[in-house]
Amino acid sequence: MSKNRQFDTWWNRNPDIGKLDFEWFISPLVMQKYWEYMNRNRELEDWTLRDSDNWQNLFWEEHYDVCMKSLLRHIHDIWMEHRGYKSREWLSDALMWSMFNIMAYAYKFYNEELNIWDEKK
Repeated sequence: MSKNRQFDTWWNRNPDIGKLDFEWFISPLVMQKYWEYMNRNRELEDWTLRDSDNWQNLFWEEHYDVCMKSLLRHIHDIWMEHRGYKSREWLSDALMWSMFNIMAYAYKFYNEELNIWDEKK
């Protein structure tokens, strides 16, 4: 059994073992870029803004196929840039679109296939 963490102030806490480390698992800098990218792409052709969470409603019969095809196109762009070739889009855009496709694919998988959370709690 792990001991409690003791601080100089004699304050103590349970050990971090087994706890999710939100602070270190992801980069706040990368997430900032992702959020900025998603916000920039909310604008529609008619100048209206779609809701920020509208991507969570984009499920259709071919959802996985559409996400996979898009993801692979963006991964190809990342690969091209990595190898020093010109790609279809900026590397930063390809990285963010890849993240988007992975999140959309995972969201549907966890939400509909595994039913691990209730979307409307």
